[in-house]
Amino acid sequence: MTIDWASFTPWASLSGGILLGVASALFMLVNGRVLGISGILGGLLPPKPGDAGWRIAFLLGMLAAPLLYGLLAPAGFVKAPTIDAGFATIVAAGLLVGLGTRYGSGCTSGHGVCGLSRLSPRSLVATLAFMGAGFVMVFVVRHVL
Repeated sequence: MTIDWASFTPWASLSGGILLGVASALFMLVNGRVLGISGILGGLLPPKPGDAGWRIAFLLGMLAAPLLYGLLAPAGFVKAPTIDAGFATIVAAGLLVGLGTRYGSGCTSGHGVCGLSRLSPRSLVATLAFMGAGFVMVFVVRHVL
């Protein structure tokens, strides 16, 4: 195994992890809720009275942040990621992830960041399950198929 040094970004990854951890902690302190994206999105289907505003604002912020960053960051500061998959594959993967978050009672951000930081055994099992499934799928797609 070799490291693709051109794509190796430890400082950006560390910074992103710290920001995600701080945001999760602040969200829990301020709102008393776990910062799980699938739960925030799922709470809109159907929304409870008076509960939709913050959920919509949060999701719009998630969509607006990378667009704003793209406008403000210096040209070429971050290389745009490439995805080696077609549109149908991306849609199918998104639907499977959505289905998995419903069965797992949460998503990677809810279980992996918030649940593990609270030492939740259920979140540890869920995180090990979805990470293991991801490793297996990548191996199968890249080496078996």
